[in-house]
Amino acid sequence: MTSLWKSLVENPMRKMNSRNYSMMNYKYYLSCLIVFVIYGCGNVKYLDENEYLYVGGEVEVEGEDISNDTESLLEENMESLLRPQPNTSFLGLRPKLWFYNIAGDSVGDSGIRHWIKNTLGEPPVLFSDVDMDYNAELIQGYAENTGFFNARARADSTENNKKVTAEYTVELGDRYTLREINFPTDSIPLTADIKKTQENSFLKEGDPYDLTAIKDERVRIDANLKEEGYYFFNPDYLLAEVDSTVGGKEVSLDLVLKDITPKRAKEQYRINRIYIYPDHSITGDTIPENSPEGETFGDLTIFDPDNNFKPSLFDRSLLFEQGELYNRTDHNKSLNRLVSLGIFRFVDNQFKVSDSAANTLDAYYYLTPMPKKSLRLELLGKTNSANYAGSEVNLSWSNRNALRGAELLTISAFAGFEVQVSGQNQGYNIFRIGSEANLTWPKLLAPFPIRSSSAFVPRTRATLGYEYQARTRLYGLNSFRSSFSYLWKENAQIEHRLSVMDINYVSPFNVSDLYQEQIDLNPNLGRIIEKQLIFGPTYTFTFTNTMRTEKKHTFYFQGGLDLAGNITGLLTGADIDSGDPVTIFGVPFSQYVKVDTDFRHYWSLNRKMDLASRIIVGTGLPYGNSRELPFIKQFFVGGVNSVRAFRARSVGPGTYNTEVEASSFLPDQSGDIQLEMNTELRANLFSIVEGALFVDAGNIWLMNENPDKPGAEFSKDFLKELAVGTGIGLRFDLQFLILRTDLAFPIRIPYLPEGERWVWGDIDFGDSSWRQQNLIFNLAIGYPF
Repeated sequence: MTSLWKSLVENPMRKMNSRNYSMMNYKYYLSCLIVFVIYGCGNVKYLDENEYLYVGGEVEVEGEDISNDTESLLEENMESLLRPQPNTSFLGLRPKLWFYNIAGDSVGDSGIRHWIKNTLGEPPVLFSDVDMDYNAELIQGYAENTGFFNARARADSTENNKKVTAEYTVELGDRYTLREINFPTDSIPLTADIKKTQENSFLKEGDPYDLTAIKDERVRIDANLKEEGYYFFNPDYLLAEVDSTVGGKEVSLDLVLKDITPKRAKEQYRINRIYIYPDHSITGDTIPENSPEGETFGDLTIFDPDNNFKPSLFDRSLLFEQGELYNRTDHNKSLNRLVSLGIFRFVDNQFKVSDSAANTLDAYYYLTPMPKKSLRLELLGKTNSANYAGSEVNLSWSNRNALRGAELLTISAFAGFEVQVSGQNQGYNIFRIGSEANLTWPKLLAPFPIRSSSAFVPRTRATLGYEYQARTRLYGLNSFRSSFSYLWKENAQIEHRLSVMDINYVSPFNVSDLYQEQIDLNPNLGRIIEKQLIFGPTYTFTFTNTMRTEKKHTFYFQGGLDLAGNITGLLTGADIDSGDPVTIFGVPFSQYVKVDTDFRHYWSLNRKMDLASRIIVGTGLPYGNSRELPFIKQFFVGGVNSVRAFRARSVGPGTYNTEVEASSFLPDQSGDIQLEMNTELRANLFSIVEGALFVDAGNIWLMNENPDKPGAEFSKDFLKELAVGTGIGLRFDLQFLILRTDLAFPIRIPYLPEGERWVWGDIDFGDSSWRQQNLIFNLAIGYPF
């Protein structure tokens, strides 16, 4: 393999002299290359005579009266304890070990071979490094900690072609269960409060003995006590006494207070004084000497001599009140709210026993502010599956404390261009320039005060933006947008966004004669340059528990409701079917109801493999002053994050064939109804490389018949009109981003005659014409969902 590697590195690739090179020869040489690579990646030939490569350990448990699921879980958990871990493998190969070996021994301190050996490679894990007796004791201890007190483990090994597998057998014996659980009975308030928590105990009579569950129970009790003012208590003050001599393969468990438990850990504490230092320096003293006198605001004492912050900011952010029992919920929520304000680089909180009142705590908050103002410049490169490439520059200025109440004022400007490098739109490039201003308050602005007890600060945001877009030789668009929104989170999983008013106005200019001629040939192109006035409230609900990585099944759901022009349409009696649309300042306003949902399910199959699925359902009902949704509010299918076997926005609507628009500039197809389904099997292959197999399906439809787009109207046969594609992908986890490459091809084309839409029989990877017409390469940042 070393000679093959050198030839690949040292000899430049020869160009093919003929485009008619035989496919048979191509497959032959490819097969030979694969065989040589697999053969050469055998790493055992680099071992010394008495060395053996360790390829992993296997655990087999033997026990009666345990389910297959329990047996598999025990084996998986025990195998995770084995040390050392073998070399990283992929499909039976060990590429990192191969890189290490082919780099050779004398690599020096720099150079390509040094980089290969120390960055791409990893040294061999030898069987001599494995302490099998230690591993046997480790997994036997694990079995005992899960209730198999009489477990016995033994170790053996098998060798094949200098590769050794360690084999461990665990005879479990009987599993002990909990006969009774007794909580402390001392006659002090602390034990009474511990006893109150027993109803929600993790430990139940009849459950198997489990040391982890006992530890979790101590933590649970401590968490409950922290809510009742026991600031100085901790789980280590609880002792679990287990008696396994009660018979019947059962144990008695007594939770008792340790004798060493200090007096203050048994007492409840209340909040006394609350001190805030909003301009604290982490390099200075915790409590500055000769500190100026603080300003009293309610229960707070604030040391802000420069008057940088309004006192009401801290009154809203901190949930503690003087005289209340200390509790961890308000403690953590207050810290989280201070951090989420976005104006403090560091937030430090200390509680000290007060010297002015018995059993009370003084709370200190030391806040280190970020720079008030900042300027940021970004240069972005862009590409998409519609063959557009381009760049964009963004310049933004921010003031994190614009009105002394942690209000965030951001003013940004951007400019960019997109050039289609291939396809029907070459030469018709897009240039964009615009600006946007946002002012965000860390509270809900309303005629009456609204106090939130969430761990997350609610926000009110006002936005005003403008964008100028010019398409070379075709047309230009002026777009104005303004909104006033409320954003709040109930908890880490549930978020709401309510835009009381969201206004969009789009106006065309400089429409060229060339584009007007195309509109005459294809009226659908006219929709893109229609004047549009859209106003009304929108609401978005989001739920996710995907941050719970310990769960086997996690979910994400987002639902949106968009109501445009409804009250105005009602007041004006707008009815486009009875005549011309009602206009405001000469522009017809849009009237519709739109609902869209995005549901995702993530199934963790094992430590290295996940199954991700998504279903998107959306529908818009235009009525009154509109026959169709405005173009910018319609649904689209196809592209890097959609049905990846089809170009961006090229699917549908319905069975409408976009190829009839051969003269059109834009392939974008839009609809009033959307259905899309995706599923993707993701696997960690090795190092930073992940692989994926996926299937996508979807389409869009129009709510009403359009004579210019036959087959586009939604009907009862919509499931027969789905576009379906499949493919494979590689993802590269670069820590700061995920670089995604997907290669997809269609297996069902909706615009073909019914009965001919499945195109399995046409698949021919050896046909260059088929590859050119069907293989779609997608390059993107991040996962598709």
